[in-house]
Amino acid sequence: MRTRFLAGMIYLLSGMIGVAAFAYPFLDLEGAAAAQDSASSLLSTPLLTSVVLVLCLLALLIELQGEATSAKVVAALGMLVSAASVLRFVETAIPGPGGFSPIFAPVILAGYVFGARFGFLMGSFTLLVSALITGGIGPWFPYQMFVAGWVGFSAGLLPHPAHPRLELLLLLVVGVVWGLLFGFITNLYFWPFFTGEVGQSLEAGVGMMANVRHYLAFYATTSLLWDMARAVGNVLLLLVLGMPTVRALSRFRDRFQFTVAPGVDLRQEPAAAGSSRADVVKGTP
Repeated sequence: MRTRFLAGMIYLLSGMIGVAAFAYPFLDLEGAAAAQDSASSLLSTPLLTSVVLVLCLLALLIELQGEATSAKVVAALGMLVSAASVLRFVETAIPGPGGFSPIFAPVILAGYVFGARFGFLMGSFTLLVSALITGGIGPWFPYQMFVAGWVGFSAGLLPHPAHPRLELLLLLVVGVVWGLLFGFITNLYFWPFFTGEVGQSLEAGVGMMANVRHYLAFYATTSLLWDMARAVGNVLLLLVLGMPTVRALSRFRDRFQFTVAPGVDLRQEPAAAGSSRADVVKGTP
């Protein structure tokens, strides 16, 4: 119970820091003029990156102190992160249309099968490893780690309906929503420094709601079509790979789950123990 509480606090803290990092342009309106100095953003990026990495590593260490199967789950996390990172490398070598990226489908599917905490780590570490492989580290990097973590976390909160078509529909909805939201949220890392048409940039003294409208206008004219390609790509990948991957990952997950009846010595022969070994141990460790 203590381990779960500590892990929950780590995820909550990371979420609060992420929300604050993205929301500051609308809250710190008096500093909007000073925000035009992009050097201030570059200086804050290493600190924010360090915070994200420390929180993810702390969460991983706490998870390892939990259930007996955690080490195997972490091994599965490493395997899935590696596979998704290779997809990011392929994407860099052969760019897709618009904002299409193949890494979001495995993050969504892994979070859906293994749960919200696993999904958060899957998304964050996938962006970390893939950025190191492709050299995609810049001011955008910590923001993308946060949002990718939220993608996997939200997938882990989905219900698991009995009908496969309902499962697939839920996954498709998440793919579309995050296909758009990923760009919508991560654009906030550079929007305060955007000096474009009037009514699309951050302005001091006009109020929070006015700047929200400015950002919506900026997003609609610059990024919406780009992000729609990502949403469509997510749908296509989930349609083709969604349910087969869910079934495969579910079987893989179930191999880590087992229960042992108290008071029974498993070293004894099944007959001597008074029941078959299959009645005592369920699943495969």
